[in-house]
Amino acid sequence: MAGLLSLKGQTPVSGTSSALQKLFSSLITSTRDSDRIRVNDSIKYIIDSYAESDSVLRHRFYNLRYLGQISSPDSRLKIITWNLLLNNSKSKYYCYFINRSGKKNFIYKLSGEYNEKPVRTDTTYSEGDWYGALYYDVRPVKKDNQLSWMLLGIDYGNPVVTRKIIEVLSITPEGKLVFGKKWFVAGEETKYREVLEYSPSAVISLKFMSDKSIVFDHLVPISPAFSDNREHYGPDFSYDSYNFEKGIWRMKLNVDVRNKE
Repeated sequence: MAGLLSLKGQTPVSGTSSALQKLFSSLITSTRDSDRIRVNDSIKYIIDSYAESDSVLRHRFYNLRYLGQISSPDSRLKIITWNLLLNNSKSKYYCYFINRSGKKNFIYKLSGEYNEKPVRTDTTYSEGDWYGALYYDVRPVKKDNQLSWMLLGIDYGNPVVTRKIIEVLSITPEGKLVFGKKWFVAGEETKYREVLEYSPSAVISLKFMSDKSIVFDHLVPISPAFSDNREHYGPDFSYDSYNFEKGIWRMKLNVDVRNKE
């Protein structure tokens, strides 16, 4: 379920960090789904209160390995994510977007089940049909005086392929989240987002080189026989990029990143 709440002006409860540490440790060590769900409910309860605190955009928890926390450099958006791994039911993602608008914060609470289906590149997504991911970096971007945010995320929803995603997040005047804009030009194709699919055993890089440049590993099959099978794709140690030019992210192949590391 997705929801929109206004900030209540509270402050984080003392001991919240240690409580979350214990809960995430319990979440990892628990073997029964029922116990993991119970622990996760406690985590959600704490994050609910924390997201409504008056210092949430300035505060950061440390030593919480399994809780994703990223903040936009413009200090207007914070994203909190984690996942719940289950044995006998579909695993889930939980994601909180805290957006500073005027003098208020608005909180969007999303959840999504692990999904083996591809993340589509030809459509937008909303709060209600969010595909689910763990976001690990965010940058603001403006076009036609409208503010959006670029998100980098990872999705483990399919056991035979890992996905990394370049996403555009925007908020409508009515306060609704929209994922995706038709901003990505790769050759003759124009897409709403970029999705990289590759072998779960591979490790690839996807990162911002600047606010207007995103660099990532070029992916190839381990042999020509697997040219249409993404579970056998991995990096070939060359790099591609998307560069923001005149309001469009344009792909460039085989870029030199040696002097930018």
